[in-house]
Amino acid sequence: MNKFKSLTTTAIVCSTLTVISFSSNAMDKQIESALIDVCKSTLTDSVAKFHRTAKSYNLKEKTVALKVMCNGNDIIDFAQKYGAYKTAARLERSVSGHVDIIDVAKVEKINVNFEL
Repeated sequence: MNKFKSLTTTAIVCSTLTVISFSSNAMDKQIESALIDVCKSTLTDSVAKFHRTAKSYNLKEKTVALKVMCNGNDIIDFAQKYGAYKTAARLERSVSGHVDIIDVAKVEKINVNFEL
């Protein structure tokens, strides 16, 4: 009986850990939607629209510039690739002028993919 109880407990713990690990790897739909909006706002090449969009989601431009990737590209490269040079320049300025020592291995970028 103890063996059965032990196996049942082990199965429950394993299934719980599996569910937790799968849910933590998936991006929250609200966050994904916010990041897609930010990526799309860079394509308009309107600095004001980009700023309003980032601000509406309480995102700092520096954080967006350093951590967001759109369709596999760094957000600055993404903006330049599609001709949004004003927005790309604004993002570059948000990270230049600040000297930080960053552990490169610790920096994680968030990638969102969407259809244009």
